[in-house]
Amino acid sequence: MQLSIDLTGRDVLVTGTPAAARQAVRRYKAAGAVVHRLTSPHAAQGAPLPKGLFLVAAVEDGQPGWAGLLDRCRDAGIPVAAEPAAGAAGHVTLVGGGPGTSDLLTVAAVKALRDADVVFYDRLAPYQELPLLTSAELVDVGKKPGHHKVSQSDIEKLMVESALAGNNVVRLKGGDPYVFGRGGEEVAACVAAGVQVQVVSGVTSAISVPAAAGIPVTHREVSHMFTVVSGHAPLTEKEHHHLAGLGGTIVVLMGIGTLHQLAAGLRRAGMRPDMPMAVVERGYRPGQRTTIADLGTITSAAAGCSNPAVLVIGEVVRVAEANQQHAAAVADLDRLAASLLGS
Repeated sequence: MQLSIDLTGRDVLVTGTPAAARQAVRRYKAAGAVVHRLTSPHAAQGAPLPKGLFLVAAVEDGQPGWAGLLDRCRDAGIPVAAEPAAGAAGHVTLVGGGPGTSDLLTVAAVKALRDADVVFYDRLAPYQELPLLTSAELVDVGKKPGHHKVSQSDIEKLMVESALAGNNVVRLKGGDPYVFGRGGEEVAACVAAGVQVQVVSGVTSAISVPAAAGIPVTHREVSHMFTVVSGHAPLTEKEHHHLAGLGGTIVVLMGIGTLHQLAAGLRRAGMRPDMPMAVVERGYRPGQRTTIADLGTITSAAAGCSNPAVLVIGEVVRVAEANQQHAAAVADLDRLAASLLGS
């Protein structure tokens, strides 16, 4: 069971070497505590405890000899909390933030954020909740369609420079770093600079956002494959013909700007105009909205739609519609039954 304790103005003693305890110190200071330090068991021998000490945060720094101090604190009725040591400094972790809600962050993503010294984030990551997930320095490098607050090359430079300065760097991205996330380029930049780098996979919006709208990307006897396409640039005629001939489900990420060309190109390639299509805007965010039409009418139906959005083309859209209609019918029956029982 987790308990939240107000540490504002409370005296907290953090034990451990400077390198191992740096993140624990930052977390407790961010929580408003008055932080006292002991960096070695030798210095702790016979050292008086701070008056009014509320809590001891014992960082597992690998040094033997802390037991005497911790026993002394417990005997005095002072709680002792075990804290993990900070990881080795000077590396980069690319973290997939999922579709924009912290509920879909992986355990590994949460741990990487907790242990970060600096987080470079963009607008598709769950950045609003970062202060609850990390005490690291937060740097907005947000990119919007047609406008990059910080260029890709500059983001890579910032990451590398920060890691070389000794920081644990997290690059928090929406979705998965390797699904249209330019993660490969960022890994290459780190490798070229001799910086240790790892990748934490994220829940891609190609699957999760349709699911938020009740649309399965595959469904037995309906679709046994799905293709994920970037919507940032118009496709070629050859690509339209290839997609139209594949069958299955087509998922397009950030495709509002090229929706007209996509729909027209698929129709020219032979896809039937009544193929169902959905536009899911702002998946998992406030104002999530789904617009359903078909390939022949989607351009006008989605005239007011905007990115971030995921387009879904295929018969699986009808599966979602049928499920929604069934759920609505069941809800109507439940309300009718409740009304009859009440009367």
